[in-house]
Amino acid sequence: MNEYMKRAKENADKGIANKEGGPFGAIIVDKDGNIIANGNNKVLKDKDPTAHAEIVAIREACKVLNTNDLSGCVLYTSCEPCPMCLSAIIWANIEEVYFGCTKNDAANIGFRDNDIYEFIKGNNNMIHLKQIDRDECIKTMIRYQRDAGIIY
Repeated sequence: MNEYMKRAKENADKGIANKEGGPFGAIIVDKDGNIIANGNNKVLKDKDPTAHAEIVAIREACKVLNTNDLSGCVLYTSCEPCPMCLSAIIWANIEEVYFGCTKNDAANIGFRDNDIYEFIKGNNNMIHLKQIDRDECIKTMIRYQRDAGIIY
């Protein structure tokens, strides 16, 4: 077994044993192969629906490296990332990801990642989403752009 995937799986196993959340673990490795962050699903422990293993690891890696840019880092995760985690991975500039189980494996044990993938495809049967007050809200974006706000 790949040593990094083994560590991600161990993180998942630890999280299950501690009843912290679902069966998901992750690690982030720097360009030299050093493990800089560990994560396991902590949704139940933290009462935080965003505390997925990949997000937990990304948050830790950013603190360790004192940056929001994880370019050059590699993420190993015990399961294919959900859409939220994929977005976080992209925002963090992580370009290389290895996963163990698939999103279908997660669906087979009851996780609903596929519902979110369907929503992204335009099949919205989950939430009411309606735009309001753009004329006022856009003023904040224009001010940010005018004042040379940092784009990340």
